[in-house]
This record gives sequence, structure tokens and C-alpha cells, in this order.
Amino acid sequence: MKEKVIYLLKFYLATVLLFVVAKVVFMFYNRVGHNISFSDYWQVIQHGLSLDLSMSLYLLSAPFLLVVASLWLHLPRWIFRVYYVVAAILLSLAFVADTSLYEFWQFKLDASCLSYLETPTEAMASVSIGYILVRLLSIIACSFFIYWLYDKLTPLSLGVKLKANSHKLIGSVVALLLIPLIVIGIRGGIGESTTNIGQVYYSQNQFLNHSAVNPMFSFFASFERTATNIVYDFMDDAESQRVVGEYYNTQSIGIDTLLTTQHPNIIVILLESCGSVFTEVGDRKDVTPNLNRFMREGIYFSNCYGNTWRTDRGTLCTWSGYPSFPTMSVMKMPAKSRSLSNMAKSLQEERGYHTYYLYGGDINFTNMRSYLIAGGFSSLHWMKDYSKAEQQTARWGVRDDITFKTLFSMTSSATQPFLIGYSTLSSHEPWDVPIQHFEDEKLNAFYYLDQCVGDFIRDMKKSPIWKNTLIILLPDHGIPYGELTETDPLKNQIPMIWLGGAVKEPRKIAAVCNQTDLPATLLGQLGVNHDSFTFSRDVLSQTYTQPFAVNTFDDGISVYDSTGFVTFDFISNRVVASHGPNTQSLLQRGKAVLQAASKDLDKR
Repeated sequence: MKEKVIYLLKFYLATVLLFVVAKVVFMFYNRVGHNISFSDYWQVIQHGLSLDLSMSLYLLSAPFLLVVASLWLHLPRWIFRVYYVVAAILLSLAFVADTSLYEFWQFKLDASCLSYLETPTEAMASVSIGYILVRLLSIIACSFFIYWLYDKLTPLSLGVKLKANSHKLIGSVVALLLIPLIVIGIRGGIGESTTNIGQVYYSQNQFLNHSAVNPMFSFFASFERTATNIVYDFMDDAESQRVVGEYYNTQSIGIDTLLTTQHPNIIVILLESCGSVFTEVGDRKDVTPNLNRFMREGIYFSNCYGNTWRTDRGTLCTWSGYPSFPTMSVMKMPAKSRSLSNMAKSLQEERGYHTYYLYGGDINFTNMRSYLIAGGFSSLHWMKDYSKAEQQTARWGVRDDITFKTLFSMTSSATQPFLIGYSTLSSHEPWDVPIQHFEDEKLNAFYYLDQCVGDFIRDMKKSPIWKNTLIILLPDHGIPYGELTETDPLKNQIPMIWLGGAVKEPRKIAAVCNQTDLPATLLGQLGVNHDSFTFSRDVLSQTYTQPFAVNTFDDGISVYDSTGFVTFDFISNRVVASHGPNTQSLLQRGKAVLQAASKDLDKR
């Protein structure tokens, strides 16, 4: 029994070591054009280790099951060797392909490489026969070495069954106890966040981030994207593009200037789930009294609609001005999300802004880390930067009143001009907040959030940087409350409010818009080009002549304008709610946007 356990441990450690060596080879081979030091190799190994450990457990699963079977049955050595051959070939293909293709693709190995097998002539057109032969020989040599290593670690008596029934029973019990540990190791712990590519991102240097990513994990994780990337075909692509081109003009012409400066410090606060239903728009003056007051003190976009119903999607919609999808999360698609435009990157590159992001939860959740870093945020402050006690103040991480104090502290220490992004988290199920103002736990959570926002704005008004600061309050999405569902526009309506000393005067902007319109609208106010934000519109531009908003939910879409709305369910393929004279036109417009966006997903 002891021999079998030692074998499994050796197999696991050897696999981890193979992944570590592959990282070093990858970095050394692709080092040209990248300023890397010896310490960077260690940093890459250290940060990438979590994915290596997880992937090694995946590969250990088959030997583990074979060892458990060998407790009761005699297993010939060739059964283990068959698996070694398969594992050796897969690992070698991943290592060689990832290392070789990076110089062409500049992203990690993923399932998109399989599409080139359909047209091998075109795929090999840019490389020589010698190049291909060297790679084939490398795969063969690497495969033989890995096979030899695994076979060398296998004791001759591994497949021999145990003689004593008591030993068999003890071994089986131990195996059952190990299964949960293996599963936990594969998923990366017992927390809300599961193992994902984003958790190994740590640097503004994308080459180092890519080097840290396990190639086999990247390849298999990418199947989530290819399996769920639904391409919508409602009309001819030409018609879809015509509609998008007509309604999504990227220019800012004759804009209505709302700010006193084009170089303000900027704070964007994403208010978790805080839809308009909890404000006076939803006839609630008691839940969010501060937000209700700020609507009159600042610039209030009174007909703004969220694009989606999830935080990861709403975050990306806000910063990249990119649409949401019914069944797909773009943030979980690193190959796409890392290529999107981002307000942080635009301000960093065009105006020299210093960029920071604050989140009290697990920033690895849904690949959030990789998206933020690729999007231009240089400094990330998250749950792990707080004490153990603070991390446990809420189910999702650090409570909002604590992180709002961190936000205020950041405003005085950040290098100006700065852009700070901040996502709140307490107004989320299970609604665990430290006050009890309402019996209704949801109302109580949003009242608490509102109090946190109010305290922060009060402190900011006393700060010397208030005069040159723009604070944007914008929920990441709305939520159903009471009888509110997708069939009611209020469900997805969200308050967008601009505050701060940089605001020229209180205004109410009544034009219908989406949260995806923030990038074009804000950058337009600052005089920064936003042509790359092709799905974002400057609400204050004279080109914004046909306002409407689109929201996607789980296999459905809602479209709104000033005349009414329409909600369409893709599963039943029918309109489930509508109001107004132009519902068919609205629906066609929304479908055109969704179709164009789904086609755009395949672009890098």
C-alpha cells in the first residue's frame, strides 16, 4: 500500500515539475523583444503554480483510479503504459505548440488552433519545412522523455493486488477520503472562485502573464468559449452591419459639455445590483435617500439601462463599452476580453492617467484579474490585501463600509491624474450587512450601500481633491425585486449619476442609453478619441439622434426606447412582453446588434 501512495505522489510532483520546466523553456524561447530578468522567471513560476497544481491533479486522476483498482485486481503494467503514452503526447503537443505558436499569435494555446487543421496548407504557408520538422522532432523527443520519466517512476509491483482483505478495505477507505481533496485541489479551493486563467495574472507585462498560464489548462478552458459561443443569425450580415453602423456612430460632434475640465481625477463606482427600483424612480424614497439626493445634485442619466444581469458581464460592459450576451460571459473568454478597448487603457495611454482598481472580493473570480490588467489597470487592491478578520466580514469578502474607507484613502495617496475603478459587493445575496434598518433583507442591504456611498461623498466634499474630481455612480446591473421581472423595464433600469467638483452644474439627461455608452460619453467629454469602442455611443453628441437601449438576459433580449419596449425569449422564440407602437422595429434593431456583436466575438 505504501508503495502505491509513494508512486502517486511521485507522479504528481513529476508532472508539476514538467509544467515548471515548460514555463522556463517558453520564456527563454520567446524572450526576444521582451525585457525580462532572472527574477521574472521565478515570479512566473510562483504565480503560475496554482494552475500547474490543478492541471497536474487532472492528469493524476487516471493513475489514481488505476491504483485504486489495483487494490482488488491484478493490473498488467501495459495498462499504465498506455496512459503514459497518451499523457506524454498530449503534454508534448501542448508544450511545443504553445512555445512555437506564441511568436505568431501573442496569446496562449487555446482551442482556436484546431480550426487550422481544416486548412493545413494555409496554416503551414508562413513556415518552412525545416521549421515543421524541428517541431515534429521536438514533440517526438519530448514524448519519449515524458513517457520514460513516468515509466521509470512506476514500481514493478504497482499493479499487483493486495493480499489481505483488511489492507484492501483500508486502502479503499483512504482512496475515498482522498477524492474530495483531489476535487478541491482541481477547483482551487472551496471558495466562490474556481481555478481560472485570470488568477495567475500579476503584471502589466502581458508576456509575463502569458508565461504564467499553464498551456494545457488554457487549451481545455477555451472549450468553454467555443462550446458556448453562439452566433446569432437573424438577418443578412450586411443588414445587421447597416443597422449597427446607423445607430452606433463613434464620433463626438457638438457635444454638450458637462465638466469644468478635461483632465479630472475620475472615480467609477460600480454599485452591486442597485437598480432604479430601489430609488425614487421605483417609488422608494426611504431605501436610497442619498442616491435620490445625488440625482438632483449632479448629472443624472434618468433613462439608463443595464446591458445584463451578472457582475462579470456588467463590469466588462461598463469599462469596454462592449455588449452582453444571453448565454456567454465575455470576461470568461480571455482570448477576446484581453483584446477589448478599455477606458483605463485609453486614459492611461492618451492622457497619462494612473490607474487603480479596488474590489473587496476575490479578484480572480470569472477571470476578472486578467481582464482588468489587460485593460490597463496598473494597481489592483482586493480581498487578499486585507486582514483575515476583514476578509470574513461578508460572504463575498470585505464589507463595503471598509472598502469605501480604503477608496477614500486611495484618493489621497494615488498619483494624479488618476482613474480609480471600484466594485462594491455587500448588496448581493446573502445580503449580510452590519445594520438592520428594514426587515426586508434586500431593502436593508441597499440602504446600507446607500449609507456607505453617502458617507464617502460627504468625506470627499471635504477633501482638497474634490474640486478636480469626477465621481461616476453606476450599478453593474439590476435585479428582480418583488414581482419585478424581465417583462418590466424597471427591472433593468439603473441610475447613472456624475458627481464631484468637476461637474459644471446639475443636469438631467433624459435620453435612453446603456451602461455600454459610458466609455464614449466620458471620453467624448474629455476630448479623448473613442473610435475603437464600436458598440459605445456618446449620449451627449449631436450624432446621438435615435436613442435606444438593449439588455440581454438568460436566453432572451429586451430593447427600449422613449416610445416603449419589447422583450423576446429565444427558447420559446416569441415576444413575451411589449409596449408601444414600434416594438417590431425595436426588436429588429436589438437582434441586429446582438448578431453583429456575436460575429465580432470571433475577432481578435
